Amino acid sequence: MNIREATPKDFDRIWPIFHEIARAGDTYAYPRDIGKEAARALWIESPRKTFVAEEGGQILGTYYIKTNQAGPGDHVCNCGYMVASSARGRGLASAMCEHSQQVARDLGYKAMQFNFVASSNEGAVRLWSRLGFATVGRLPKAFRHPARGYVDALVMYKWLEA
Repeated sequence: MNIREATPKDFDRIWPIFHEIARAGDTYAYPRDIGKEAARALWIESPRKTFVAEEGGQILGTYYIKTNQAGPGDHVCNCGYMVASSARGRGLASAMCEHSQQVARDLGYKAMQFNFVASSNEGAVRLWSRLGFATVGRLPKAFRHPARGYVDALVMYKWLEA
């Protein structure tokens, strides 16, 4: 598997992954019916950088990195990760998160924050915790899960400097 910076042309191959995950509505707070151009703006145009994880020319996963807050908070970045359902369970999310932490350091960020992790996304919560992220906040019933109803959203944070 290779992780490389995405180009704008890659979005046509990212879109099926993005569309599937957004449509499910159980991990991201994006509209379930988000259109391709709105998704492109969120995933490719707004972030500081976007990356893809590929194997054999096929994109299996993707992540973005962006500044979480402007001004005095601009030393903290935010990332979002998506893995194709056909490629889950192979360690891609872990590899992309580890890659993103190095990219963050290279870009001068001192910390990484995940603003809105659905508490029902137990695999992600477990993975981010294993990779050193602490749950620093809990927003009661802030995420509307399509099957479980209102669940908590977590704020997870990791200081990146030694």
